[in-house]
Amino acid sequence: MPTDSAAPRIPSYRRHKPSGQAVVTLNGHDIYLGKWNTGASRAEYDRLIGEWLASGRYLPNGENGDLTVAELVLRYWRFAKGYYVKNGQPSGWQQHIRLMLRLLRQSYGGTRAMDFGPLALKAVRRKLIDADHSRAYINKLVAIITRMFKWAAAEELLPSQVYEALRTVEGLRKGRTSARDAVPVRPVPDEVVQATLPHLPEVVADMVRLQRLTGCRPAEVCILRPCDVDTSGDVWIYRPESHKTEHHGRERVICIGPKGQDVLRPYLLREKESYCFVPAESEKKRLALLHERRRTPLSCGNRPGTNRRRKPKKQPGNRYTTGSYRRAIHRAVDLANRQRNGDGLLPRWSPNRLRHSAATEIRRQFGLEAAQVTLGHATADVSQIYAERDLSLAVEIMRKIG
Repeated sequence: MPTDSAAPRIPSYRRHKPSGQAVVTLNGHDIYLGKWNTGASRAEYDRLIGEWLASGRYLPNGENGDLTVAELVLRYWRFAKGYYVKNGQPSGWQQHIRLMLRLLRQSYGGTRAMDFGPLALKAVRRKLIDADHSRAYINKLVAIITRMFKWAAAEELLPSQVYEALRTVEGLRKGRTSARDAVPVRPVPDEVVQATLPHLPEVVADMVRLQRLTGCRPAEVCILRPCDVDTSGDVWIYRPESHKTEHHGRERVICIGPKGQDVLRPYLLREKESYCFVPAESEKKRLALLHERRRTPLSCGNRPGTNRRRKPKKQPGNRYTTGSYRRAIHRAVDLANRQRNGDGLLPRWSPNRLRHSAATEIRRQFGLEAAQVTLGHATADVSQIYAERDLSLAVEIMRKIG
């Protein structure tokens, strides 16, 4: 992936003695500004420096006719690393952008960016199809390239006609392409969840129970903190510190009913800003349980703690991630299946399917609108009146089932 070099200092306003003009050097090019030490030349210097900084310390449009795709990729990556950030950390989008820019640089790095057109975009898309990515994911990745050229046009690195030409390439349509369609996410049967729970660490099992009752997203249960939960009413209100649609200006409200409160209550007895579900605590409980079940006398074999690595490569974090949460469930399913020994094996399932299970139950009992309200599925901003109505409906639903 492209790498950054150290940011250079701002080039100085200098005098070119042979001609008596003012000069500034930008990216190795000397640009003459007019007669030295005049108001007009200093104004021209300020203008050029302002545009140079605004374009990421690159020359304005006049010098970009030979800009290659590789150079454009580098500039866009520098922009993306600063833009696609959430709570001070790289957002998930950066991973997709990195993948697409690497492929684009490998395929067309030496091509002039001006010459990258619809056929080249389709050729890159064909590589994604051949790599067996799903149709929806391919459309998502291809849109990154189009978005990069839109950014380049806004930065006056390329004429807007290049971007407009790429927009003529339509996304892959269902049934009209050889790209496969991803298997839809289905609810996980409750009997499968119940058969998995005994093989999960206690902390992860409670995360599963809470998510199934509330229908929250996996990330939302991972980042839950006591300070984010209002326990003043009979139905608790959880407002996540961060959520999927916050960049649209929407507020996420999760209601927790009596059953969910029974699960969550012990985890609220900690520092208000610490996470409720902590991997280190889960690992400690797991080791204590193993010790309790130990059959070998303490005088034989390893004593507790003696077989631990002094400097392990990975330490339990202060909270679960969606990845570690999912992997814990997969390990539990595998353990359950080993004990079943081929008799009615459980399917591997992921925590996002719990959200679909909750949505299915809520829709069956209370209707489609109730599922949208409770799970935060609205796609447009609503007035304060509708927001109050939605919250009241969500509270009533959780009072009955959660």
